[in-house]
Amino acid sequence: MKLTVVGCSGSFPSTESACSSYLVEADGFRLLLDMGNGALGELQRHCGLYDLDVIALSHLHADHCIDMCGYFVARYYRHEGGRCSPIPVYGPPGTEQRLTTAYADTPSESSMSEVFAFRTLSAGGSFEAGPFRVRTERVDHPVEAYAFRVEHKESGRVVTYSGDTGPCAELELAARDADLFLCEASFTDGKEQIPGLHLNGREAGEVAARAGAARLVLTHVPPWTDPQINLRDAKAVFAGPVEVARPGAVYEV
Repeated sequence: MKLTVVGCSGSFPSTESACSSYLVEADGFRLLLDMGNGALGELQRHCGLYDLDVIALSHLHADHCIDMCGYFVARYYRHEGGRCSPIPVYGPPGTEQRLTTAYADTPSESSMSEVFAFRTLSAGGSFEAGPFRVRTERVDHPVEAYAFRVEHKESGRVVTYSGDTGPCAELELAARDADLFLCEASFTDGKEQIPGLHLNGREAGEVAARAGAARLVLTHVPPWTDPQINLRDAKAVFAGPVEVARPGAVYEV
């Protein structure tokens, strides 16, 4: 598997990065996890607009899904080659309605579904996507949110993406023995203490350690958080390799 960081800023884009979006590829198949603010432009650095095979949205906060509105335009109004056939889009209940409301002026209430084949995520569920088996665990966030465990069916290699979450047992389950754990680290240990919202660097490291993950990549660091502090805190509790995600970074798993 190949994981490419399309965008990794938390809450809103930074001067260096778009918001959350991660491209997972294997055997010529492309799975995109999230499409937050600014991600659609950055995505085109790594693959063609119409080369994605499936999209999975961890939750419906704007920094994880809002560029789906722009992607709707690209697929619906494509002149050369005609309108795109529907691409599978997995998301929480209400994904189609949320995106239609955000766009605000679709030709009809069902226009989104003409280019997106919406499918609903569930706690402890799974779906097949080309060479991948994706398991979903509901995590602790103010809206319905999911972590994704992406397994390459042939090799058994695993990438886990936390989405947005506070500490919870379900996240640890999703990250169990993962080869690469892409984990949010929005807060700073000792600074923000808001339950059920986000992790800090230390908590991300603790989850990775308990889950037995082989490698930890910290992501979703918002512009107000110092990533080097979170990196230091994660390294203090996790013995494996740790780094901070950066846009354009590529990981072979």
